[in-house]
Amino acid sequence: MASGQQWVLVEMVQAFYEAPAYHLILEGILILWIIRLLFSKTYKLQERFDLTEKEKEELIEEWQPEPLVPPVSKDHPTLKYDIVTGPPSHKIIVNGKECFNFASFNFLGLLDNERVKKQALASLKKYGVGTCGPRGFYGTFDVHLELEDRLAKFMRTEEAIIYSYGFATIASAIPAYSKRGDIVFVDEAACFSIQKGLQASRSFLKYFRHNDMEDLERLLKEQELEDQKNPRKARVIRRFIVVEGLYINTGDVCPLPELVQLKYKYKVRIFLEESMSFGVLGEHGRGVTEHFGVNIDDIDLISANMENAVASVGGFCCGRSFVIDHQRLSGQGYCFSASLPPMLAAAAIEALNIMEEDPEIFTILKGKCRHVHKALQGIPGLKVVGESFTPALHLQLEKGSGSRDTDVKTLRSIVEYCLDRQIALTQARYLEKEEKFLPPPTIRVVVTVEQTEEEIDKAVHSIREAALAILN
Repeated sequence: MASGQQWVLVEMVQAFYEAPAYHLILEGILILWIIRLLFSKTYKLQERFDLTEKEKEELIEEWQPEPLVPPVSKDHPTLKYDIVTGPPSHKIIVNGKECFNFASFNFLGLLDNERVKKQALASLKKYGVGTCGPRGFYGTFDVHLELEDRLAKFMRTEEAIIYSYGFATIASAIPAYSKRGDIVFVDEAACFSIQKGLQASRSFLKYFRHNDMEDLERLLKEQELEDQKNPRKARVIRRFIVVEGLYINTGDVCPLPELVQLKYKYKVRIFLEESMSFGVLGEHGRGVTEHFGVNIDDIDLISANMENAVASVGGFCCGRSFVIDHQRLSGQGYCFSASLPPMLAAAAIEALNIMEEDPEIFTILKGKCRHVHKALQGIPGLKVVGESFTPALHLQLEKGSGSRDTDVKTLRSIVEYCLDRQIALTQARYLEKEEKFLPPPTIRVVVTVEQTEEEIDKAVHSIREAALAILN
């Protein structure tokens, strides 16, 4: 054993003598560098200078804290409120002046409906104003369960779940299913509530051009190739397509049949946000699935708010029972917010009754939408954006100034011109620094079943006059 150790030592010494000189020099430098790192200090003590009391006071006087929020001009458009007194129904009182309402999403005219108000008042007397608790903490009332059952039957799905705030519905539903590492293919024109839901999910986002199915399929093919490179990872990643049925920012309807084809071809799930299309599209107001004749079971999750056509507050999701039940444990807006006030749930139930009893109301709405869309064509300096059957059209400047602020002020002047002539319009508003793809400035024109042909003609005439006076 001893002779073996001596032989190894002899070999090491021999190798040392036979090694090239540059090799030995390099090793020596490295050894010295390591020794220096081990024994040297990693920091240098700086000389300390104590300030006098006078110097301290001068520094304190000179210091200016950064503002909590960036400065905003007092004449910023968002700080100028149009004050509404009374119900925002067919006629609306804005800044003390009675106007015809072409601004509120009261598509079916149910906001001031006597039957709806009667049921809401009866519920108010029975249950009180609010609930003071989430659904899991004594916030579930019998009227909530009735509304969920009615919504599920109306949409012809297995189950529905209601939220107390429309914006929070899809913003809570998306992160309940899509998590970190999952992939979401989303339309560039998706509304802000979808954007907030995607942000909360922390998923990997892939945006496709608005309603461009070729661009979406390109992204799906790219992902399919990526999955083939790492099949083990691909097995645990979930993939979703998130779209709106009727886009609030553009007035376009999504090409749902093509989306369903891509769903089955590339094995992804579809989340459909129908706040603008529920109670509007389809023979019975069931939304874009009924509009296209698509089997509702082909859609993995449908969400909508009840703040537009239903003229209440809150929102709902519907689909298969095992999908919806998951939100009762994971939907943040459902678990942590006080539940929907019972009087609003009762109002929504009565609105559903009216929708079921009188499906002709959807045909009337569609006819008025087409009338308004046609009448708004050819206004100098403005172009109509949106489908002819959408009840929320956009008027956009044909030629922008190149400055968004200038364009916003120009459109505001048109809105004020019409307001002076008893036509209430509104501009589409956005959180400009928060939007992923900021839409251009527009005026929104809302159509309802209550508007008469004479009122529509007066509104179009006022808009045309405003455009001629302001844009030329």
